[in-house]
Amino acid sequence: MKNTVHPNRDFISSEDVEGCVVYDGSGNAIGEVDHLMIEKRSGRVVYAVISFGGFLGLGHSHFPLPWAKLSYDPAAGGFITGVAAEQLKDSPAFGDDSWDNRKWEDDVHRHYQVPPYWGH
Repeated sequence: MKNTVHPNRDFISSEDVEGCVVYDGSGNAIGEVDHLMIEKRSGRVVYAVISFGGFLGLGHSHFPLPWAKLSYDPAAGGFITGVAAEQLKDSPAFGDDSWDNRKWEDDVHRHYQVPPYWGH
């Protein structure tokens, strides 16, 4: 984490989030934040796309995780989630057209047992 200096410690820069390690509930690193998905209308971060696996930057897998499943832990210098690596791997199939598919988003939120960001 780059630790960009900000006058208000309640905020974090997106450049500090990208590359930040994600730990499961047992403290095992399960990946890192590749990038964030932000809802255009509200400006809310709704997904962190988690990258894990691969070797020397090749073969990484990317899995969108609802932002509500992450909490920042200053002591760990990363994000903690109750999601295990296997649950990420078993998430609904993700492709470039997934972002236009509300059923896919419903399936993702149901998979992670978190209410959808848009409400029902």
